[in-house]
Amino acid sequence: MNNNNGFKFDSSSFSVVGLKDDDSEDKGYWLLKSPSERLIALEHLRQVMYGYDPNTTRLQRVFEIAKFPSS
Repeated sequence: MNNNNGFKFDSSSFSVVGLKDDDSEDKGYWLLKSPSERLIALEHLRQVMYGYDPNTTRLQRVFEIAKFPSS
């Protein structure tokens, strides 16, 4: 799976484990990654979780008309 932020999912190294299993292998994997790579993975997870697509999401535009009191 590729997207625009450079994250590539490697399905050959994917495994499903229980929450109570030892996570030392998982921790070791992330300690080998650079801080930049960790942030990219974190951003990818955030986008997956909240359905964010940077190509279609835009800032909301808010306009307000203010009338000044006449002097």
